[in-house]
Parts: sequence; structure tokens; C-alpha cells
Amino acid sequence: MSSVDPNAICASVEVAVPAETAFAFMADGLKQDHWALGSMGREALGDGLFRGKSSFDGTDLYIRLESYPDLLLVDYSTGPSPEELVPHVEARIRPGSWLGRDDSVSIVTLTIWRWAEADAEEWEFHLHLWRTEVRLIKGAIERGL
Repeated sequence: MSSVDPNAICASVEVAVPAETAFAFMADGLKQDHWALGSMGREALGDGLFRGKSSFDGTDLYIRLESYPDLLLVDYSTGPSPEELVPHVEARIRPGSWLGRDDSVSIVTLTIWRWAEADAEEWEFHLHLWRTEVRLIKGAIERGL
């Protein structure tokens, strides 16, 4: 029996910047090029829409970001075309004080919601991918990218 949650996968990381700085990074669709392995070579298409290529199979992935600065939350709708976007991914940023730490740090939590076509093997792959991507997020934010 797999220990992978059948509905959603979350991964989080502490970053050595205030929450507002981490949020600005996560809400920038072009900066995803530093961490979103399923959508590299990111280009802006206008109106909050972006396109990148999967590092795994070379297919195009379209992404639309909706950011909520008051909540420190970013929703990412993704799909194979602009007409097929589904809100599968979200990033939530919390100030360090929310977890009893100093506000010079923050916590970035990345969540992906399972889509109907995801078989067990692909879903488990995303568990490992998410853990890797939060480490890429940490490195990019802390390097000031």
C-alpha cells in the first residue's frame, strides 16, 4: 500500500527571506523557470498566461497565475492549451512568526491537487518532484533570483 496521499501532495521549505519577498518570487510567472521542472524556458504570452516546455517529455505546458497578495497565495492553472487550464497547483507563503520563528524567514508550501488522469506511478513521481522543486525554490529565492 502506498503512503502517497491520493488527493494532494504538499511540500514546504523555510526560506531566509521575509514572506513578502517569497510571495513576489512565487507570483512571478517568469521566475518559475528557476524551479518548475515541468515548464522550463518560460515565456510570457500576456494577460497572466505563460508557456514552458516539460523537462521530462518536451511537451508544452500553459500556465495562468492568479495571485492574492493579502493572503500570500498564488494559484496556478495548468494545461496543454490555454483553453484547457485547470487550477491544480497552489503556493502558500507564511511569515516565520506564523510558526514561532522570526519574520526574517518564511515558509513556502507548494500543493498539487490530483487530476483524474494521474495514475499511481505518475502521482508518486509528483511526490518526489514536489520535494525537489521546493528545494529549487529555496535556492533561487535565497540567491536573489
